[in-house]
Amino acid sequence: MTATKDAFFKPEKVSPQDKAATTDSVARSLIEAEAVARERKTEALKALRLQREAIEAENAPAPKKRAVKKAVKRG
Repeated sequence: MTATKDAFFKPEKVSPQDKAATTDSVARSLIEAEAVARERKTEALKALRLQREAIEAENAPAPKKRAVKKAVKRG
């Protein structure tokens, strides 16, 4: 293959509509990828929080019962 200008560079210009469409599709794919990553992270953090709360509930001591004092009538 011979190295020519046409082999490395596009001879025609890209239309503004094509540039806009490419930019739009790339931006939408990036936004979607970020949303998926955010949802995945949220689910992982939620699972860890629920696991921690379950462990804390098992290890928590039972609340101590307080004695009920009866009111003394004066009179």
